[in-house]
Amino acid sequence: MPATAEELSNVLFEDQQPAPDDNRAELIEGLSRGQKQINPKYFYDQKGSELFEQITQQYEYYPARTEKSILINNASEIATYCGEDCVLIEPGSGSCEKVRLLLEKLKPAAYVPLDISADFLYQSAQKLGREFPWLNIHAICADFSDQWQARTELKSGRRVVFYPGSTIGNMEPRFAQAFLSNLREWIGFDGSVLIGVDLQKPDHLLNAAYNDTQGVTAEFNLNVLNSINNIVNSDFNLDNFSHQAFYNSDQNRIEMHLVSKNSQTVTIDGNTIQFETGETIHTENSYKYSLTSFTELSAAAGFTLEKSWLDENQLFSVHYLSVNNTSK
Repeated sequence: MPATAEELSNVLFEDQQPAPDDNRAELIEGLSRGQKQINPKYFYDQKGSELFEQITQQYEYYPARTEKSILINNASEIATYCGEDCVLIEPGSGSCEKVRLLLEKLKPAAYVPLDISADFLYQSAQKLGREFPWLNIHAICADFSDQWQARTELKSGRRVVFYPGSTIGNMEPRFAQAFLSNLREWIGFDGSVLIGVDLQKPDHLLNAAYNDTQGVTAEFNLNVLNSINNIVNSDFNLDNFSHQAFYNSDQNRIEMHLVSKNSQTVTIDGNTIQFETGETIHTENSYKYSLTSFTELSAAAGFTLEKSWLDENQLFSVHYLSVNNTSK
């Protein structure tokens, strides 16, 4: 675990990483279902976070470079919408790569990256602090899907949640709506959300994006088993599973699975999980939205969609949402 003392005067680090005991019941319950599943938050140990950064650099993975181009080309207008001296909160911040594209234009009063991987967050915050010595960084290691609260008071200023990378697509629509609704508690009556959303497009583009020829996405998917082995007392053997990803057009989502290559038994803290040959663990969804369906989703969560930015091929979108104080 990283030290909690500040190494840079402009970086504060808080470690609220969940204890291992918090995860066992959730993992066992998910793997005991008829369709076994693992919460995708377990992807993001140190190695998983690094592998995801490699995924974003793959030729087939259009979302990262397309979203970057949108942010670069529209940074000034985005800053105008967000306003001066905001407190920019980024759940699932990873390497803090995309926020770099906005900082010089935005000039926030503070940047608050949230991530579940303590070591990766600590390193990312320190690196960002050296690159932007004028920026106040308040990094918090926490599971942002649960309730969290900064132990040290955040800087004053209007709250803006920055949620790039189409991560909202990893949630089933009803949970995505609930997540957006919960953001209203983070940001108050005058806050806003800047969010990346992947758009519906031809199946072959989507399937290629999650089955890159270099096999990085496959390694990322399989690494979740290593992550679990390190969190709880389990004995997953990665060699006994293979990566599978495909677009489910009926659900408008990419599904990622791990396929058992043989009949096998896995134990988690003495609990036995049986796998048949070909049985899968559902590890992730990535829902794709139309502009209309996302507008409806955000409205149901209590937001007004103020502005949308798209690339010229309409592969990806970035939206600015403001709180609708007339909604209930």
